[in-house]
Amino acid sequence: MLFTIGRLVIGQNGILSTPAVSCIIRKIKAAGGIILTASHSPGGPGGEFGVKFNVSNGGPAPDVVSDKIYQISKTLEEYTICPDLRVDLTRLGRQEFDLENKFKPFRVMGPYVRKILCDELGAPANSAINCIPLEDFGGHPPDPNLTYATTLLEAMRGGEYGFGAAFDADGDRYMILGQNGFFVNASDSLAIIAANLSCIPYFRQMGVRGFGRSMPTSTALDKVAKSMKVPVYETPTGWRFFSSLMDSGRCSLCGEESFGTGSDHIREKDGLWAVLVWLSILAARKQSVEEIVRDHWTKFGRHYYCRFDYEALDPRTAYFIMRDLEALITDKSFSHQQFAVGNNIYSVEKTDSFEYMDPVDGTVTKRQGLRIIFSDASRLTFRLSASSSVRGTIRIYAESYEKDPSKHDKEPQAVLSPLIAIALKISQIHERTGRKGPTVIT
Repeated sequence: MLFTIGRLVIGQNGILSTPAVSCIIRKIKAAGGIILTASHSPGGPGGEFGVKFNVSNGGPAPDVVSDKIYQISKTLEEYTICPDLRVDLTRLGRQEFDLENKFKPFRVMGPYVRKILCDELGAPANSAINCIPLEDFGGHPPDPNLTYATTLLEAMRGGEYGFGAAFDADGDRYMILGQNGFFVNASDSLAIIAANLSCIPYFRQMGVRGFGRSMPTSTALDKVAKSMKVPVYETPTGWRFFSSLMDSGRCSLCGEESFGTGSDHIREKDGLWAVLVWLSILAARKQSVEEIVRDHWTKFGRHYYCRFDYEALDPRTAYFIMRDLEALITDKSFSHQQFAVGNNIYSVEKTDSFEYMDPVDGTVTKRQGLRIIFSDASRLTFRLSASSSVRGTIRIYAESYEKDPSKHDKEPQAVLSPLIAIALKISQIHERTGRKGPTVIT
């Protein structure tokens, strides 16, 4: 089988962010794009490098395309390379080569931050740090969370700065911090952006058709959608599900609890876009990050939320934990069971293995995570991550809703500890893995 590609479009120095790739695919009407990613898709000798294919709408390949690629890959008998090909990726312009077969650009976010925030918008040059592209990212994990972005967190805790943001290596995810290190969790950030879309000229002009969130993401977005009388679509984790909704005109804004947010301007999550939206909201409302978040909680209630990641598990152990947990919670005897933890009593209202039917083409995607929903709307979710770069990863998500503003100042871990205790008890993840706690908490 022979595939011929006549033209490649590559970023200068081999650098493009994930949202930039999506934008270019749509702008030049390309057949697709191959992304060599430093993000969390597994691959490479150490599991730190992945290859991703985006289709002609600019979004991640749907399952049917990925499955077809995999099937074709199993029939390959040979491939050829051209190690002596020399392409000057520092020079802008067109370069032509007469060859029959033949690459390696990489993607980082720093140059975009400097160009847009500093050069275009006038932010001080020293406000953008860690922006020099490095193949090993300076020895730090390229993820925006409180565990890995400790330098930013400490700087914000000093009280000198009012707004801080961190990005992952390829620019599709972000994290927001306010003065004194005030943390905005990704689910709240998505809901707050949704509630303030009137601050953004694009949405004032185009309107809002609907919202989307991944199933593990908190239901904070649902409260906003209800108040705006627009639909909200609950999908499996994976941006390709949002791409289908946006292509059909159903979804204007979507996001995931893993710090990914985007709109229908492209078909990828876009971290820098989300930060620019936050800056626009701050400018329009003339409030601090913390004030905006607390006003949101007062109006819609607070969704206490956290995620426990158990990384680098033995794949077989992780599989059997999830298998046994599914058998437990889907058994009829588990329905309406009560759990007493301290002074709290949680009554099971619904359990399932989440599946999703795409409203566009009717495609059904099954076994996308285990859910326990309690009578007070609290939730526990368990998911075996397909995007982790380190062996097997089980993620446990806990959510508890509080309407009373007088109870909005509690520590999430304190509020959610009873739910976490239930999750640890029924999954037996510590006993079966020998772990004493999660690798990362977000």
